[in-house]
Amino acid sequence: MQQKIQSERLGSEPIPKLLRNLSIPAMVGMFVMALYNIVDTIFISYAVGISAVAGLTISFPVIMIIMAISVAMGIGGASVISRRLGAKRENEANQVFGNIITMIILVSIIGIIGAFTILEPMLVLFGATPDILGYSYDYMFPILIGTFLFSFGFATNSIVRSEGNARFSMNIMIISSVLNIILDAIFIFGFDMGVKGAAYASVLSQGVITVLYLQYFLTGKSSLSLRLVDLKPNFAIIKEVFSVGLPGFMQQAAGGIMFIAINAMLIRFGSEFHVGLFGIVQRISMFMLMPLVGIMQGMQPIVGYNFGANNFSRMKETIWIGLKVSTILSTAIFVIMMIFPKYFLMMFSADPEVIKAGSEAIRILFATAFLIGVPVICGGIFQALGKVKESLILSMSRQILFLIPLVLILPHFFGVNGVWIAFPVADLLSFGLAAVLLYRNRKTILREDEVIDPAVYEQKISSPAQ
Repeated sequence: MQQKIQSERLGSEPIPKLLRNLSIPAMVGMFVMALYNIVDTIFISYAVGISAVAGLTISFPVIMIIMAISVAMGIGGASVISRRLGAKRENEANQVFGNIITMIILVSIIGIIGAFTILEPMLVLFGATPDILGYSYDYMFPILIGTFLFSFGFATNSIVRSEGNARFSMNIMIISSVLNIILDAIFIFGFDMGVKGAAYASVLSQGVITVLYLQYFLTGKSSLSLRLVDLKPNFAIIKEVFSVGLPGFMQQAAGGIMFIAINAMLIRFGSEFHVGLFGIVQRISMFMLMPLVGIMQGMQPIVGYNFGANNFSRMKETIWIGLKVSTILSTAIFVIMMIFPKYFLMMFSADPEVIKAGSEAIRILFATAFLIGVPVICGGIFQALGKVKESLILSMSRQILFLIPLVLILPHFFGVNGVWIAFPVADLLSFGLAAVLLYRNRKTILREDEVIDPAVYEQKISSPAQ
């Protein structure tokens, strides 16, 4: 009965309370995760130097490849599972979950093979110079060996939230991040292991949360059950999961391509110093954007469940609240980053050059930050409803269609600043596209007088013609 209530409250609790209960744990957990990344970079910056931070920044595209696949499985699986639970098809939801675990195992085998075969040439391809290649390799080798731990954590985090248990997901992320920070300090400073210590700390902390997630699913605390029979690959399920998760995959993969382009242009028009500086600024940006992602993640299971349950008025209310709150938050982010950038940078370095150059970069990067809430929320809405085409277009637009071309073009006119200018221009264009897609789909997602049959809708979006 408790397992049943866990997911059914998505269709019964008042929307403001439910969205708050799902979003705040997601925000807190992601804040702690972002904090661990920030502390990780602070420790490496002070213990080794800005060149080591540059090495980590070069290796980031490899991490984003792992994340892209895991996000596709997690977000795609979460969307499919939440709609199955909303339609009272629990056995099918369990089968989806089992197939996701099978895909994680396969990805992990590929990651381990890659660590021993193509890691070094891949890092060189991604822009590692001789001065920072060692840092990149020392960090990425342990990470790839632990691919299963990272993939399992990324994917199951979304799945736990899809059944409405955001608080457990938050607690897991807090435990992982606090443990990671403690192990960072021990390995980096206590054992003087540098970037290797940061990698070992990440792998060990991910190992702990993997055990906790397995315990959650195997001891009956979840609405889902992990059964051996469900591990058998079902290609129809795999296709559905990846079709829904494809926008998330493209967004993460585009992020990896974006990092490669940015690193290349920063080295060409600047130096390794600017690559390290971007690594710091990127972590600050990630930290500041966490509330928006938390709102989006809190919305998705509510929207998906109520769509599956034919409760379109609750779906509409959730979408409107999410858009309003995200706009307020993005405006607050804009104001904070315009006024206080140097205080964030002072956490990472006491070097006046880092603080001066970083403050200028942050103010440029966040020049249109007050607009970014709408694209983030719209992407989450389309994913929750399984609207693959719209979600894919929106996820690809900012990075592939807008940001990467701008990063490659603008530095020829503005030097290193051209890289920073590309970000607010891409955000402006992405906002315009999100507004257009939202307007074009208004009859589906914003009008409660439209009668939509989820069975017909799912058949339509999964049709080869789509």
